[in-house]
Formats: sequence, structure tokens, C-alpha cells
Amino acid sequence: MKPADPGVTVIDSPETAATALRGTRRTLLAALTEPASAAGLARRLGLPRQRLNYHLKVLEQCGLLECVEERRKGNCTERVLRATARSFVISPDALGALGPTAEAAHDRLSASYVVAVAARTISEVSALESRARSEHKRVSTLAIDSEIRFASAETRAAFASELTDRVAELVAKYHDASAPGGRHFRLVTVAHPRPHTATSDTSIHPDSSPANKE
Repeated sequence: MKPADPGVTVIDSPETAATALRGTRRTLLAALTEPASAAGLARRLGLPRQRLNYHLKVLEQCGLLECVEERRKGNCTERVLRATARSFVISPDALGALGPTAEAAHDRLSASYVVAVAARTISEVSALESRARSEHKRVSTLAIDSEIRFASAETRAAFASELTDRVAELVAKYHDASAPGGRHFRLVTVAHPRPHTATSDTSIHPDSSPANKE
């Protein structure tokens, strides 16, 4: 597994991904965002103690759970467990050759290409963060997340064209292929319809047909 930040762990092992996706184990991981003992979980979730202990052991062996405390109760030792992250993301690396790649998605205007680029970002950034943590360093990153409501397909096309030109200008201004000690960064810019929510008017705009893609 690759830690992405203190609250997120990226799972890149197919075996660990399969472990985490099991229904009962997903429930246990969600319940263990706060520390709890097996006895407490059994009472809360209404699961047989023996069955619960088996799943907890598997999750701990895969690094998804950790023991944060041991309590003596009579002749027994009660272990208090906690999930190793508040949330988990499964990396495309867990799928091996089946994972999406930007190189395989030839149409840069397609949703498939956006998904492939996002998958590559997860894989690359989590790998960088994992290495940086082992060296007690931080990864220099930047993320810009915003929303914009276009009045029409024409204004969206105009925005896309202007954004492309501005990004090209900035890249040309700051890119230095010969700078000693310089480091390459990957810049990704994507735009997609916001998924439907109770406050949004539509999930896919009527003008989002292939003929209107920028």
C-alpha cells in the first residue's frame, strides 16, 4: 500500500484490494475509523465474535488495521484496533495490465481519457508520496478545484480555447529544458460535467453529445 496523506491510503496490491472489498471487511474498516476492540465491535455490529476475529486478523495482516492498545482483562489481553487510514483508494496498479492508461485512450476529448489521466495521477502521486515519506520529505504538489457554470456550448468552447492558450503561454514562460538541477512536473487540466446532486439542475447537459465536445 502507498500512503497518499495522513487520512488516505492508496491500495496498489490486488490481494489487499480484494481483502478490503469484501462486504464484511468494508463494514469493519468503516467502523474502525475510531479505535475499538473485537468485543465492542461484535456487540455494535451484531456479528459472531469468532467470525469477526477472523476478518480482523486478515485486515491486520494486510496492513489495513493496526493495534493501538492492549488492555489486560483478567487472564485475557484485549486488543484495540484502528484502521490505518480514514479512507482508502484503490490504485489502477492493483489491476495490472487491466488498469486504464492515458496512452491507450487515444481520444483526448473523451471521458475515457480523463479517467485514464486521473488513474495515472493516483498511481504517480501515491508512489512519489510513499518514497518521500520513507525519506522524511514532502512532495511538492498543487491542486486547483473549481466550478464554473457555462451559459451555452459556445461559451464553454470559448473558455476551453482561452484556457488552452493561457496554459500554453505559462508553460512556454516557465519551462526551462536546460536548467541545472531542474525537475520536470506533470500538469493536468480537465473539465467535466458536475455529477447530479439535489441542488444541481442536470448531471449531463443536453449539449454534451459527441458533436459538441471541445
